[in-house]
Amino acid sequence: MATLKELARRTGYSPATISRILSGDPSLSVTADARRKVLEEAGRLNYSATRSRRGRSPKGVLRVGVAEMLTPAQQLEDPYYLYLSGFVRQGCLDRKYTCLPLEARGEGFLPPSGEKLDGIVAIGIFSPAQIEALAALCPNVVFVDSSPFESRFDSVVLGYQLGISLALEHLMEGGHRRIGFIGPSYKMDDRRQRALEVRRQYFAEMMEERGLLDTGLMLDCPMEAEAAAQAVTEFLGSGVILPTAFLCANEESALGTLRALKEAELSVPGDLSVVSFNDTPRSALVDPPLTSVSTHVEEMARTALRLLAERAGGGREPVRTLPLKVVVPPSLAIRGSSGPAKC
Repeated sequence: MATLKELARRTGYSPATISRILSGDPSLSVTADARRKVLEEAGRLNYSATRSRRGRSPKGVLRVGVAEMLTPAQQLEDPYYLYLSGFVRQGCLDRKYTCLPLEARGEGFLPPSGEKLDGIVAIGIFSPAQIEALAALCPNVVFVDSSPFESRFDSVVLGYQLGISLALEHLMEGGHRRIGFIGPSYKMDDRRQRALEVRRQYFAEMMEERGLLDTGLMLDCPMEAEAAAQAVTEFLGSGVILPTAFLCANEESALGTLRALKEAELSVPGDLSVVSFNDTPRSALVDPPLTSVSTHVEEMARTALRLLAERAGGGREPVRTLPLKVVVPPSLAIRGSSGPAKC
């Protein structure tokens, strides 16, 4: 796992600056390039530590288009997609595939210089019009982190239900019963239609099954650090009896929650435990290190490229023609932000 000292040596920035970038400190004045460099290097160091598990020879030289839901600037606000994109690109490099970023043009996409594609990895959620535009470029499309039109396209998604279950089981084992949730009520579904946010939905269902659901402890806010910090601050000032733990919909929400609790002079995990979702390299480097549901973005990227190769063929007959949906099971990384419930 990367350390602040290693990141400082690789990026040229001080450990203090890196720490503030990783924790999403809103008072830090730093360029977008510096922020991107630190986040990418954090992901790269974490990746290098596990690289020895590889060693497979390339299956064929493929030309892989990469379409992304978020712009580079937006990825800096939610590095989960930055790391996911980075692992897709690194996977192409490992396999000696040609990686071609697709330029978004309205509802359409353009490959560099009109290059022919053997397949497309589409990262995130796309509208029906965007999906058809991708399919027009190449019918072999693998969606990562969404699963639209499952009868047509391969997809790789995360097991959100298992992730919420693992987080709640961990908190229950620590004696927590009064548990809050931080995240939006609604989010875009796999076809960019407004729908219930799945993590929040699974949390409510599982807490209700246990007879422990308190909707007054469920904070509705965007999955952004600043929005989460504001929501938690307002909640703390409302006079409501505090929960003993918060489960956050993503890492940005957890970082905002840590900030608000610190400003309120509440100890984590002494006063409240905090559990995050996504577990990018930042989770292990903030203070306290975040207990987090690990989404295994490296495995998601690796699986997407395997699915693409199976249908693209690489000059040979495709291994299969039917689309597959692969659900990658998450795990839980237990760190310093969670502990026994405060009596």
